[in-house]
Amino acid sequence: MARLAQTAGLTDVQREILKTVREFVDKEIIPVATELEHRDEYPQAIVDGLKELGLFGLMIPEEYGGLGESLLTYALCVEEIARGWMSVSGIINTHFIVAYMLKQHGTQEQKDYFLPRMALGEVRGAFSMSEPALGSDVSAITSKAVKDGDEYVLNGQKMWLTNGGSSTLVAVLVRSDEGHPEGTAPHKSMTTFLVEKEPGFGEVRPGLTIPGKIDKMGYKGVDTTELIMDGLRIPANRVLGGQTGRGFYQMMDGVEVGRVNVAARGCGVAQRAFELGVSYAQQRHTFGKAIAEHQAIQFKLAEMATKVEAAHAMMVNAARKKDSGERNDLEAGMAKYLASEYCKEVVEDAFRIHGGYGFSKEYEIERLYREAPMLLIGEGTAEIQKMIIGRRLLEEYRLQG
Repeated sequence: MARLAQTAGLTDVQREILKTVREFVDKEIIPVATELEHRDEYPQAIVDGLKELGLFGLMIPEEYGGLGESLLTYALCVEEIARGWMSVSGIINTHFIVAYMLKQHGTQEQKDYFLPRMALGEVRGAFSMSEPALGSDVSAITSKAVKDGDEYVLNGQKMWLTNGGSSTLVAVLVRSDEGHPEGTAPHKSMTTFLVEKEPGFGEVRPGLTIPGKIDKMGYKGVDTTELIMDGLRIPANRVLGGQTGRGFYQMMDGVEVGRVNVAARGCGVAQRAFELGVSYAQQRHTFGKAIAEHQAIQFKLAEMATKVEAAHAMMVNAARKKDSGERNDLEAGMAKYLASEYCKEVVEDAFRIHGGYGFSKEYEIERLYREAPMLLIGEGTAEIQKMIIGRRLLEEYRLQG
């Protein structure tokens, strides 16, 4: 077991789960990740293996067939998986955000219908907030739902769906003015719809089209797509929680879980970059000795290891705060911001340690170098995190009188 990024106070069950996941990553993910990534190939065999391990039910309560584990256990599993290949952690992240939103906000019928099949990995989740023109400005959503009898008709275009093609259930945030008078604040006139669909591309149900995979610099293998709704009819019982106007709050609750997840991914990728850097530094020789013996390289390794340790500690703290039932938007924002920035820096230092070989597709660090930037923008950019952190700090430290 590596010295860095240890977590104190884990139960025997948590330690056993993490040991199992780490062994799976070392045997089933790391040996094939770079080859699959270069081909931009969906890792079906890896996903099947995660299903067998029960990982799709990790945070789903036991009464619905899941393992009922904490956000901390989940985050530590994500850290291990991202250490192997970050794209795989994206496949389970969106699934769990939707499962978490169902668990916290769904009607009893919605929980009974979806969660047992989600726990088995039979139903796979994705969620959709962003649109082509709005980026992180969720309040500017233009996709719309209009009530028509016992159904809603949805129209609009969504962007950046992780698992857009492979998922069978998408939580979609749209504007719904029904029951909300003119002048209602934008975030109070949004609704989350639970949209079931067939996996694949093209028209996956009447009125719903997934055009195809977006070609990306990194974060390959996992499918990232658009979603186009044109007269998509959804029954009223598929409004999350059964009440319109609650969608913004439901999504933000889910995104707090997602931000802990992205922090965990940053920790995992940074750990792998450190492992690659410290290993290569002991094998590569210049000027008659291993480059690890040069002080310049030792300084790099020291900085990298400190960043890995600090990011891990903040991620664990954010997860534990959410598990305790407390508000964790400050801690999740800080953890996501720090872990993604440190991940980029650790990966770049490992890349520099590799010298010219870091630029070669034969070496794993080349893949990590293209993957790390996604974490700077996923689940809200660094700038958005700093806005959230700043506002929360002013709430906490407001001057009296």
